[in-house]
Amino acid sequence: MSDIDKFEKPTHPGSGPQVPQDPTGASAPPGAPGPRPSGDVPSSSAGSPSTSAPSQQELAVRSALESVMDPEIGLSVIDLGLIREIHFLPDKTFVRMMLTTPFCPYAPQLIEEVKVATTGVVPLDCEVELMPDAWSPEMMPDPGLLGFSF
Repeated sequence: MSDIDKFEKPTHPGSGPQVPQDPTGASAPPGAPGPRPSGDVPSSSAGSPSTSAPSQQELAVRSALESVMDPEIGLSVIDLGLIREIHFLPDKTFVRMMLTTPFCPYAPQLIEEVKVATTGVVPLDCEVELMPDAWSPEMMPDPGLLGFSF
């Protein structure tokens, strides 16, 4: 079972934070992938479509990140599509995000706000990695929020 699969245990709404599954993998579902040979975070291409639905924990984190606003644009990091990946590891939450511009002067502020919002939902350290990829409005769930029609 991978590190991320340990946290994919479903919960009922309103039941609080999820509890990691047994780290020995004894409760892994049949056909679950085995442990990763190395590295803390699974490698995946940025923005690649997920083959499974987001966990309750990821939905809670994304909901909390709706409060993190880009100070220049006035939209959340979720509305802008800046949060590309969220991984739950045994000792930390790992968030991969982009910036709207490569040298955004608000990057340190946004990173800190993402960490605070994430740790408010998942009581573990949060590590944020900035992705070097170029952002574009097409990455937004609703590009119309910018006032453009695509």
